[in-house]
Formats: sequence, structure tokens, C-alpha cells
Amino acid sequence: MKAINHVRAVLVILLVLFYQPLWAKIGHQLNKTNTMTDEATHYRNITIKGVNIFYREAGPKDAPVILLMHGYPTSSFMFRNLIPILSKKYHVIAPDMPGFGFSDAPAREEYAYTFDNIANTMQGFIDELNLKRFAIYIFDYGAPVGLRLAIHNPDRITGIISQNGNAYEQGLLDWSHGLVKAYWENDSQENRDKVRPFFNPEGTNFQYHEGVVDKSLVSPDGIFQDQQLMDRPGNVEKQLDLLLDYRNNIKLYPVFQKYFRDRKPPILAVWGNKDPYFSPPGAEGFKKDDPNTTVKFYDTGHFALETHGTEIGQDILAFMAKLPK
Repeated sequence: MKAINHVRAVLVILLVLFYQPLWAKIGHQLNKTNTMTDEATHYRNITIKGVNIFYREAGPKDAPVILLMHGYPTSSFMFRNLIPILSKKYHVIAPDMPGFGFSDAPAREEYAYTFDNIANTMQGFIDELNLKRFAIYIFDYGAPVGLRLAIHNPDRITGIISQNGNAYEQGLLDWSHGLVKAYWENDSQENRDKVRPFFNPEGTNFQYHEGVVDKSLVSPDGIFQDQQLMDRPGNVEKQLDLLLDYRNNIKLYPVFQKYFRDRKPPILAVWGNKDPYFSPPGAEGFKKDDPNTTVKFYDTGHFALETHGTEIGQDILAFMAKLPK
């Protein structure tokens, strides 16, 4: 019996010695998993002046904040691959603007689809979330909205990342053969109807694919979701209202440029160099007014994150590391 007990004791010791490194490894992985929970993306909703705003949030709550502002015709979904890169070190918040993504799209009679009004809603968003200091990523339609936020909250902005988000007339390309400019000059029903086809599937596909060297890198997910939301009843009319109001963004360019000159915020312009809407001179324009500007070009089109997301993410991390807290 003593011999059997001795054998059992030896076996127990051997089992402990064998499994101890394994349990230590498992425990390390569990601890690692627990410390990484802040990197998970959370999907939230908040009501601003009666409008539900959907947003994605990830990263440590006590880390510096990056606010991601999407463009047309997409939503915060466009940041699905960028958020995990940034959220390892930063608190990332990406809202859907009214009329886009999973945020409310109120009727035109209830909500003015202008960039001023959307900016007012997003001002309520940053106030409700109590964002006191943040860097802002602006893209396409998110640029005139985000720059309105910047000039009204100059002390909150730590830096600006503009990804094909224009603030200079020399960067504007006439991709529509004059149809949009004609609509801006005369918003007749005839001119409105002429630009209506831009909101169909062919127009959405053009946005994603034009200028892209390797089109197999463009995921169909974003295109499909964007078009499904675009095709909601009454949505095209809202988008036509916004397209018409874009002319007022151009009138504000001198105001944005004065902000760059006066405040000199650090700016990183990350630009698809084959963008059919905003050409490279639009990126270079920031340098004229703000000496704290860095410009990076990528061999791609408008939706540069679709093809160069990892590179852009690393460039943003390097930029963010130099910003004031």
C-alpha cells in the first residue's frame, strides 16, 4: 500500500510539473484577453435633439480621443478595418451622421438636410459625450462637417487627419461634366433630375472603384450596404438636398483656411492620388496655410481605406503620437 501511495505521489508531482507551465500560459492568455477588451468595438446609440445617432466606440476610455467622420455615401462602416488599428492606443469614436448608416434619417419636412444642420447635430453629439479634447478624421462629406466643428471648437481639436477631405477649390474636379455645377447655379427640377442618376448603383460603384489599381481589394460589403441604405424610400431626395447645399461648403473654404492660418493645428493629409473628386492639389493646399501639415499620397482612388487601410492606419498612429494630449 505504501508503495502504491508513493507511486501516486510521484505521479501527482509529475502532473503538477508538466501542467504548471501550461496553466501559466493559459493564465497569461486570459489576462491578455482581459486587458484587450477595450479594443473591442461597441455599437451604441444616443439621441441628439430627437435624432438617434448610431456610433461605434473602441479603445481605452482614458486614452486620447479620435473622432472619425465618414463621407458620402457611406457610414462609420467605412472604418471597420481602421478602428482595430487605432483602438490599441486610442479611444476611437465613429458616428453615423443623420441620413446615413444606422442613424435616423428624418423626413425632409422635419430635418433640414444641410451641412450646417448636420454639423449642429454633431455638435450636440460631441457635447453629449463630453469630448473635451480630440483629434478629428475627416473624409468627403465628413470634411465640411468636421471643419465646422473645428472652427467652433478650436480649443478641443488636437489635430486633423484629412483623408480626401477638401478645403480648397483647386482640388475640386468636375467629374460630372458640369451637371453638378449647373445644379448649384440653378436648382430647377430639370437640373435636379439630371444629377439623380448619381445615386444609383452605378454611381456608388464608381465612387469605390474609380482610380483603384487593384479593384479586387475593394470589398463588396460597403458598396452593398451603402446602396441598400441609399435605396430607402425618400432618401435620394434628402441626398439631392445635401448635394445642392454642398455649394455652401465652397463658400466657407476661406473661413476654413483662416482657421488653419490662425490656429495652425497639426494636419495629416492622407490622399488617394487618383480620386475622381478631390485631386492631389487639394491635399497640398493645406501646406499653404498651415506649416504643421504632412501630406501622404497613396496610389488609389477616393475610398483609400479600402485598399491602403493598413498603411494609412500606421501613418495615423505616427501622427497621433506627436500630438498634444
